[in-house]
Amino acid sequence: MSAAAATPGVGPAPSLVGNRKALTALALALGTFMQVLDTSIANVSIPTIAGNLGVSSDQGTWVITSFAVANGVSVPLTGWLMQRFGVVRTFVVSVALFTIASLLCGLAWSLPSLIAFRVLQGAVSGPMIPGSQALLINVFGPAKRNTALAIWSITTLVAPIAGPLLGGYISDNYVWPWIFLINVPVGALCVAVCWSNLKSHETPTRKLPIDRVGLVLLFVWVGALQILLDKGKDLDWFASPFIVGLLIVTVIAFAAWLIWELTERYPIVDLSLFKSRSFSLGTLALCLGYAVFFGNIVLMPLWLQSFVGYTATWAGLVSAPSGVTAILTSLVVGSLMRRFDTRLLAATAFGLYATSYFMRASLTADAGFLSFVAPQLVQGFAMGLFFVTMLTMIFDGLPHHKIPAASGLSNFLRITAGSFATSLTTTLWDRREAFHQARLTDSITVYAPAYQQSLAQLHQFGMTDQAAAGTMTQSLVGQSYLLSSLDLFYLSAWLCVALIPLCFLVRRPSGGGPAAVAAD
Repeated sequence: MSAAAATPGVGPAPSLVGNRKALTALALALGTFMQVLDTSIANVSIPTIAGNLGVSSDQGTWVITSFAVANGVSVPLTGWLMQRFGVVRTFVVSVALFTIASLLCGLAWSLPSLIAFRVLQGAVSGPMIPGSQALLINVFGPAKRNTALAIWSITTLVAPIAGPLLGGYISDNYVWPWIFLINVPVGALCVAVCWSNLKSHETPTRKLPIDRVGLVLLFVWVGALQILLDKGKDLDWFASPFIVGLLIVTVIAFAAWLIWELTERYPIVDLSLFKSRSFSLGTLALCLGYAVFFGNIVLMPLWLQSFVGYTATWAGLVSAPSGVTAILTSLVVGSLMRRFDTRLLAATAFGLYATSYFMRASLTADAGFLSFVAPQLVQGFAMGLFFVTMLTMIFDGLPHHKIPAASGLSNFLRITAGSFATSLTTTLWDRREAFHQARLTDSITVYAPAYQQSLAQLHQFGMTDQAAAGTMTQSLVGQSYLLSSLDLFYLSAWLCVALIPLCFLVRRPSGGGPAAVAAD
């Protein structure tokens, strides 16, 4: 049995009131927003960063990979850190170090220095998301737990959408270091407000031995897995000996880690949480739903920028309205959960996600701006319901002292699911494009009337045969990627439909849920 499970729970800290409560909640939300934003803001700026640092775009992708690996290793440690040092202290120190690391990233003078600072940034940011979630629940107390989760979910869901928009705008109009430097004032505000208002609400701590073997094995298998997922597509997956080697290391290290953690008295990750049906099935639904959601967050801007002619800023504007409807839905989800079964609302979220993806599956490359926005609006309603209902089911019935560990573990699995989704989505997108291009090419010959008519029209614009053939080939590729995108939208929709029954396999959440978040 883990140490966390061996100690009694701790009741909620005295609730803050008035402006102090609102300001503290805002600071905690900004902490979450800042960390989640940093996982996506650099994605659209890699070509700019690589160009300014004099390296290739392939080398530049290590800016993303290094952060993902370090963050993936640190998130599962949240439960142990909060038990050892306290929830407030762990969160505030994490934000302070993240802010310093962000400043260093903005001051980086070369790619190696930027990667080193990104590793630091990812390593210290692990407790930020679970910590803000834990403290928000503590600040609002058991009676308004759903309100706290709604605030947390808004920042977690809106940030991945805002990241590409903000990153694209900065890349288009400013210099790339501002992608990281914007974190500095936000982080400083978050640290000052949270420490000032919450230091007297620190949770009890307990000196626990650190599971060094478990920590090393965790670092090995998570690091190998993240590098495999981030570099697999570029290296043609298992055609690369490097990727095969990473897979072998991941499997062996994970098996060894799992055996060790199940037999260790003080495990670095509390796997006993999976004994709870609500936690196990709720986390599964959370991860699968988030994977589909995140895969489409990656796909839509990629398609718009590559083949529809949108800039990074306009591609971000297509996604932005979903954040508005997500916020509006989050404002009322608490009252909805008091009136309806949480599982029914979770199923409704999946239904709305499916509707959004079915709407996208009817898009064309020449569709208007509003046609691209409409599915995003529907997706926003799903987003507003999704996280709050999932977390309510996951935390249901867990002892108070296990909530931080549960938050860290569920967030780690969610982030890992997002990494899988990114790799699978981009790989399937390219492979389905190749499939459709082959079929379209087989059906078109130089003697076909449609081909001759298009060739004649391009000649009227003064193009040579070679230039016209190149233009038609580019059009063929664009059409193939359109069909590939529609395939993935249909697949996403049906996956969401298939996930609806999973919601009802979870035990119906009790009315109160966990009354507090604390570490012993």
